[in-house]
Amino acid sequence: MNLKKIAGFAAAEEIQDGQIIGLGTGSTTHYFIEKVGMRMKEEEINVMGIPTSYQSFLLAKEWKIPVTTLEEHDVDIAVDGADEIDPNFNLIKGGGAAHTLEKIVDYSAEKLIIIADDSKIVNKLGKFPVPLEIISESRKPVFSALEDMGANPKIRMAQYKDGPVISDNGNFIVDADFREIDNPIQLEKDLNSIPGVVENGIFSQMVDQVILGTSDGVEVLK
Repeated sequence: MNLKKIAGFAAAEEIQDGQIIGLGTGSTTHYFIEKVGMRMKEEEINVMGIPTSYQSFLLAKEWKIPVTTLEEHDVDIAVDGADEIDPNFNLIKGGGAAHTLEKIVDYSAEKLIIIADDSKIVNKLGKFPVPLEIISESRKPVFSALEDMGANPKIRMAQYKDGPVISDNGNFIVDADFREIDNPIQLEKDLNSIPGVVENGIFSQMVDQVILGTSDGVEVLK
């Protein structure tokens, strides 16, 4: 049973004709975009998407979903994945290194739906390291600040090229291991106050609904 597909397909049923959709990034949103494309073909609904990465842009093109930008349209609904979800719907995102534009689009949306399999639900954030997008020249002072905050930071290294992962914006990705995060709302603010940090992967106080794929089917949390 593909739990990510269950969640992604269920979220696509929430989309209404004429909406502007924020298209998240990741393996679960892949299925969401696929299903939206299928609905456009089979039900002849008309929507437009605002991609949050090259991945979601290319998927939208593959499924013939017209794309637009935040300059041209407001976002009616955004659908995105998560690496961790706590009981208050605070998130860690950024496993796909696209969290900066994801946060911009998700924050701009009138409604934000998070889709995931039920393994992403946690009692407290922190087991998954917090991704940060940083200016490459700021590595040393950013690492120093993160270590002072109790984190163990590492530059994310690429798997299919030599050297570090480079974001769609041309920056480094740092994974900061805090082990356990007591106050994600404050930590999100503190991380973004470090000079050189473009954006961090804590998403707090943004989510309207969570759609989970479980072994028993779809579970909706509000």
